[in-house]
Amino acid sequence: MKKTRKVIFIILEIIFVLLTIYSLYNIYQWYTENRKTSEILQSISNSITVDEDNKTVVDFDRLEENNSDIIAYIKVNGTEINYPVVKADDNDYYLSHSLDKTVNGAGWIFADYRNKLDGTDKNLIIYGHNRRDGSMFGTLKNILNKEWYEDKNNLKISLHTENEESTYEVFSVYQLEEEDYYLQTSFKDKEFLSFVNTLQGRSIKNFNVEVLDHDSILTLSTCANDNRYRVVLHAKKI
Repeated sequence: MKKTRKVIFIILEIIFVLLTIYSLYNIYQWYTENRKTSEILQSISNSITVDEDNKTVVDFDRLEENNSDIIAYIKVNGTEINYPVVKADDNDYYLSHSLDKTVNGAGWIFADYRNKLDGTDKNLIIYGHNRRDGSMFGTLKNILNKEWYEDKNNLKISLHTENEESTYEVFSVYQLEEEDYYLQTSFKDKEFLSFVNTLQGRSIKNFNVEVLDHDSILTLSTCANDNRYRVVLHAKKI
């Protein structure tokens, strides 16, 4: 009996040591990924300036020297979202790669591969990880707070591309269990308005923004609560 207890105790000790090592590795990995992200942001900071009218000016030629996949720059007031947006041939690559294309669990902010960003997108979708340190889309959850959506300054989203500086007006914010309905990028006749009505019906606030058939929208999406839910924002191009 004593021998059995001793064996069990040794096994438990080994398990504890292994779990400790695994936890320390994950902490180190998380720290390293965040540090790398900070270094990248610092290295591209001279590509984004603010002019005398307090408008963001983006030097895409300089930005694209870092990565030719960069197709836009997005800023969301009331959050820490202030990033170049990339696009790959799928929606998987930038879940695990940083702006410099090195493997990184923080990933990067990226547009849906189905979007063209040529002015024809009815629903431009941008994704990012919900990082605990607030990087990427880690502060998108702010949109669910009354303090955020009651501040009119937060309801205009800035999106720059090489050819255009666009402003989008928020018309829906919500959290829901994982699904792909709101991730449609193309629509048949009259389908778009039905789609928009569904999105507006989900919103935790009525923003009184009319979206018409000829309009186009922006969707921001991130995961929440251990990937079970999605935090989502929709805005109309104005």
